[in-house]
Amino acid sequence: MTRRILVIAGEASGDLHGSGVVRELKLRAPGIEVFGMGGDMLRKEGMEVLVDFRTMAFMGFVEVAQNLRTVLKTERILKDALDARKPDAVLLIDYPGFNLRFARRARSAGAAVHYYISPQVWAWHRSRVKTIARVVDKMHVIFPFEEDIYAQAGVPVMFVGHPLVERLTLLPSVPDWKREHGFDPGKPLLGLFPGSRVQEVERILPAMVDAARLLSGKRSLEVGLGLAPNLGSDVVRKELVRAPAIRVVEHATRELMQAADAAIVTSGTATLEIGWYGTPFVVVYRTSPVTYAIGRALVDVDNIGLVNIVAGRRIVPELIQHACTSERMVRDVEPLLFDTEEQKRVREGLSVIREKLGGPGASRKVAESILAYRGAV
Repeated sequence: MTRRILVIAGEASGDLHGSGVVRELKLRAPGIEVFGMGGDMLRKEGMEVLVDFRTMAFMGFVEVAQNLRTVLKTERILKDALDARKPDAVLLIDYPGFNLRFARRARSAGAAVHYYISPQVWAWHRSRVKTIARVVDKMHVIFPFEEDIYAQAGVPVMFVGHPLVERLTLLPSVPDWKREHGFDPGKPLLGLFPGSRVQEVERILPAMVDAARLLSGKRSLEVGLGLAPNLGSDVVRKELVRAPAIRVVEHATRELMQAADAAIVTSGTATLEIGWYGTPFVVVYRTSPVTYAIGRALVDVDNIGLVNIVAGRRIVPELIQHACTSERMVRDVEPLLFDTEEQKRVREGLSVIREKLGGPGASRKVAESILAYRGAV
């Protein structure tokens, strides 16, 4: 009997992390059918993509309301697939606003509901734990502190480690990589990482570019911009006209994270990646005023940067909303570029990140958990 799995990944990170799970599922259950919402990474591993996640590439309360018709159309396509193809299991990856609504429908349809990469219930919407207990059969969490939250609420939970660890490797020679990509190894290298969503890039990149220009006017340095794999260079081109010395690095974002002496990074998973490499950086973020105001009222954490949350304390500076200016970026990142006490302090603080994220094998553990649940093999 052919097994069927419906997967929903609504963002670039979910597409990436979900692709590892699908690869492991197909290795362990040849002939398994996998379909749902995702992107190029999931498609590459053999998933039938019914909805490309890029059609849902907006975030924030206001932005979702403005695109409600697209959201409803996507829900209809996936619910039709659920009803017609009757999957044995549904794998929901992060993306809680959409996925927790879909979980209710999937559970009522008789599918085992697996959730991978927990909603940030420790930051806001703590009440979601009760909802998750009702609609999710198994949580697969990527941070060790999340395991206790769900266990205390009676939710079947498994800490699998962070999937990005599976994809992080070390360059054999940073100076050689710099030369190969046109950077002078004798100069400090500033990395700019403006995010993976067009909205983020449009709001944050202009200040990043201005900060790089200001720094370049004071110091002799190189600047590289890490372009997210799901974005085309046209997204950043108009801003870089003002700063032609900034070199765009495509298909080598993690290598740039390693090679950089310091960086400015949009809040998100990228902060964990660069933290794993131990590169000092500044976290930045800016969203719409309404979304920010609502978020501030709901969020109950001292830090927004994942690397600071995982470490349990403020290691790297955070410049959020009104503080996300080019002048503040220059002030906070400049000492991190050079051999200063602040640079040493941040590097030492980041040394805990590798331990906190666990070892490799997250994708395998999730796949095995799905296939073992209710005798699905």
